[in-house]
Amino acid sequence: MAAAGDGPWLDEAAGRLVRPFTVSDGRTEPSIALDLMSQVMATGVTPLGYLGPEQAQALDLCRAPVPVAEVAAQLKLPAVVTKVLLSDLVDCGALTTKPPAYHHTPTDRSLLEAVLDGLRRQL
Repeated sequence: MAAAGDGPWLDEAAGRLVRPFTVSDGRTEPSIALDLMSQVMATGVTPLGYLGPEQAQALDLCRAPVPVAEVAAQLKLPAVVTKVLLSDLVDCGALTTKPPAYHHTPTDRSLLEAVLDGLRRQL
């Protein structure tokens, strides 16, 4: 017989039963700067102490390099909550991170014009 706490964390009608910011203990600021395209990867170091289910799942997802955005999508958590969880795992040595390799600077005029042209063609 299942205990009361063994039920599903998701309910089809109500959605997630545990609010996302509960997962990060209400914290909204990661301890390190992470971009949505930053790559995170497990180091093989086992974290000391208790890992919540989301942290354990994140660590499992990071066996190969994966962008922060992909981890957030797989966990079905807001990016800011995912960044807090991942930064905790980086702090304890379980994950390593590297910034994304941008081919263009985000304010590169030619890139922005190409995006604008593409959007105009869609309208």
